[in-house]
Amino acid sequence: MRLKGKKIIQLVSNEFEDLELWYPVMRMREEGAEVVLAAEKSGETYIGKYGVPAVSDAAFSDINPAEFDGILVPGGWAPDKLRRYPEVLDMVRHMHEEKKPIGQICHAGWVLISAGILEGVQVTSTPGIKDDMTNAGAIWHDEAVVTDGHIVSSRRPPDLPEYGKAFADVLAER
Repeated sequence: MRLKGKKIIQLVSNEFEDLELWYPVMRMREEGAEVVLAAEKSGETYIGKYGVPAVSDAAFSDINPAEFDGILVPGGWAPDKLRRYPEVLDMVRHMHEEKKPIGQICHAGWVLISAGILEGVQVTSTPGIKDDMTNAGAIWHDEAVVTDGHIVSSRRPPDLPEYGKAFADVLAER
């Protein structure tokens, strides 16, 4: 229970990649962390790409990122929606400024790009957004997980075990 007392924001919107949202949530909860699913509306059901639902615990507008220890951004098509909310970008920027852990997998890099925090950062993502990541100033690697300080990135579902462990390790060190 090395993450007992830690609070994490898990962003959610429709068409998230089911495993990329739920695997990290379960992994962090197994380690004792409290994970709050934050979405446009509180108490709303959001549906993943493969039909798995997620009910939000809080609205973006209800979240004070200063009360949290880290943030997870899911992959799938949800990141293209999430990056359109100023509150989401503010949360990510706050975590970055405070050097709190930021986890991103697959297409989640789009949110970090829109937040403007990737200049000079070592990352990975789904190869499909490699150009987006490098055009934002990131240094892209084709590896299961890349950790650069407080930013933990991963490519896709087969990399989830390495990603979950790496994010938990970074969070535990804070």
